[in-house]
This record gives sequence, structure tokens and C-alpha cells, in this order.
Amino acid sequence: MRTIRSRTAAAAVAVVLAGLSLTACDGDAEAVSGAPSAAGSGAGASGGTGGEAGTSGKGERSGGGEATSGGKNGATGKTGGSGKTGGSGTDSGAANGSSDACTGASIKAVVTKVRRPVNHLLLKITNTGSRACNAYSAPLLGFDDDQSVTRIMEDSKPQAVVSVAPGSSAYASILLSSADGEGSHGRPARNLSVHFAPRNGSGSEGAPAKLTLPAGTHKDDNAAVTYWQTSASDALTY
Repeated sequence: MRTIRSRTAAAAVAVVLAGLSLTACDGDAEAVSGAPSAAGSGAGASGGTGGEAGTSGKGERSGGGEATSGGKNGATGKTGGSGKTGGSGTDSGAANGSSDACTGASIKAVVTKVRRPVNHLLLKITNTGSRACNAYSAPLLGFDDDQSVTRIMEDSKPQAVVSVAPGSSAYASILLSSADGEGSHGRPARNLSVHFAPRNGSGSEGAPAKLTLPAGTHKDDNAAVTYWQTSASDALTY
């Protein structure tokens, strides 16, 4: 009788232990299956300060960046991993205020005759755009049907590139001929093409400006132009 009771008790204990083992396995399985959902939502909701910006879909700013990904990337977790919404932002050009080369499409150009120095013209460009542009190097000038650009006065090179804010101007002076009259191939000039140098200094950038020269303009082989300057007085010192 005692042996039968012992066997019965042992069987009952085995059943209880088996039940506990099944319960633990179910709990572990539930925890494992829940892990990807938690990681996905966490990655989508992160991004700097931004849990809510990753899921709201409103494109609000989060931290210092641009929260353009909103609801679009919240499910995939792109905002959390790349840091595009939380930190640096995606439009680096607008963020750091970088500017493009000035071209004929963004400026108004005017050329005038000056009394002093003699045989000089003053070229002025005014930024008519909504953002700053850079007047790189010197204007690349072509008189009438010239096949090559006008010589640049290297001693007029400024210490820094001239940045032209909206509504502001840059200047260059144009030497038409030497005062002693030693230049050759003198001739009247009627039209002027102004091309703009790019950042890398090779070729030209964008559309040129087309100008009609003041009446009575003459030039010879000594013609030259200065680098862009920040003021008319600086340009006319050469």
C-alpha cells in the first residue's frame, strides 16, 4: 500500500513539474516574439529627442534637425538609425548658408565710363536674387567678336572671394587702353559679354550678361580687367 501511494505521489509531482515547464516555455516564446515589435517601434520613434516626431507624420522639427520623415519612416526605423531628423538635418546647403557663383541669371550688370582713371570703365553687378552669390575670380570679358577673354590684372586679386548679398554689389574696373597710346590694334567697341567664373576657376558658370558699351568706347590690345572688388573705389585704384 505504501509503495502504491509513493508511486501516486511521484506521478502527481511529475505532472505539476511538466505544467510548470510548459508555462515557462510559453512565457519565453511570448517574450521572443515581442522583441522585434519593440525594437522596430523604438527605432522609428527615436531620432534625437524625437520619439513623437517619428510617428506623428506631421514633419515637425525634433532637436536641431529637420523632421521631414515623420510618419513616412516611423515604421521602418529610418529616422532613428541615420540621425537625419535628430541632428544634422538633410538640407546642408541651406543650413550652412552656402552660396552659388553669381551668374547673369541672378545679377543686374551695368557698365559706365569714368573720368578717372582715364581710359577706364566701371563694371558693377547687383545681386537681384534672394540669396547671396559669390563673385569668383574676375569677370571674363569679351568685346564684340573677340575670340579670347580680356587679360586679368593679377595684382588686383583680393584676399578673399567677394560674397554679394541680395541687393548688394560687386565691382571691377576695365582698362581700355594704355595712357601712353602704345597699345596696338585700337578699334571702337560696341558690345560687351560678361561671363562668370565658377568656384574651381575652370571655364565659366551659368548665363553671361550682355551689355551695350557707352558711346565712343575704344580699346586696344592693352585692355585688361581687375578681379571683383567689394567697392568701386577699390576697383578703380588699378
